Amino acid sequence: MKLVFAALVALAAAHAARAQEPAADYPSRAVRLVVPNAPGSSIDTMSRIVTAKLGETLGQSVFVENRDGAGGLIGVEAAKTTKPDGYTLLCASNGSMMIAPLLRKPVPYDAIDDFTLIGPFAVTPNVLVVNPEMPVNSVKELIDYAKAHASTINMASAGVGSQSHLSGVLLMTMAGFESLHVPHKGGGPSVNSVVAGQTHWTLTPAPAAMSFVRNGKLRALGQSLPRRSAMLGDLPAISETVPGYDYSGWAGLVGPKGVPAPVVDKLRDALTKTLALADVREGLARQGAEEFTGTPEDFRRFIERDHANTVRVIRAAKLQPE
Repeated sequence: MKLVFAALVALAAAHAARAQEPAADYPSRAVRLVVPNAPGSSIDTMSRIVTAKLGETLGQSVFVENRDGAGGLIGVEAAKTTKPDGYTLLCASNGSMMIAPLLRKPVPYDAIDDFTLIGPFAVTPNVLVVNPEMPVNSVKELIDYAKAHASTINMASAGVGSQSHLSGVLLMTMAGFESLHVPHKGGGPSVNSVVAGQTHWTLTPAPAAMSFVRNGKLRALGQSLPRRSAMLGDLPAISETVPGYDYSGWAGLVGPKGVPAPVVDKLRDALTKTLALADVREGLARQGAEEFTGTPEDFRRFIERDHANTVRVIRAAKLQPE
């Protein structure tokens, strides 16, 4: 019996050693990053900026695989069901991890419990812009104008349930005013409608609006980060006028549930080093994004807050899961 027990102990030790080998040698081959967004989208572009240098830091290539469709659900589900060995990662964002699943019934996955969180890498503020013909020059003036012209003022969005829709609804809810919602088929058409004067204002991701602000075709009144951003100059935070307002886009890395802790640590360390590189920060800034760092636990707390905020605004928008 002693010999049998010793043999079992030795066998268990051998299995444990083999299980640890992949983590110790990680990564020994290329890493796949599933991006649940279309090629050329802002999330896709930011992912490629980060992965190009992340691969150099890890010592193995990191390649992007686009699996878009159904608001991100297809790509997220594809990554969620892969082997949790660190060789398939997912570019998570508020659109695919928060908005899309909350608009489905039953909710297909949990952004925290169904994944291994590695860390955030970018935050993209939304910018509040108006047509220059509008007689308003600040967030407060827009709120006052909207309250005085509730029956005639309207808000453009990229579509029902889009980030621009929900960020605008949150502003109206918190500031206590109303505007007619005019959904469009995408961010480009919604911003163009404000430029053309067909709609009055929108709260849209910075990359979609700042070129129009710089050439004078739109007037920027505020941005959605909870503090001012060097990237956006002196543009005030909306929270300076509407305390507590905070609704921006974000992106980060996650893996399927169960990725070994040593692998997570290696990925997190490599991501931190990558985001410290000047060309990565500059590349993200060109996309209207700031580098966004934090530990997996920081990322967890951030996602919990964003989830609560998204649930709140979906209810305010009276959107029903399909």
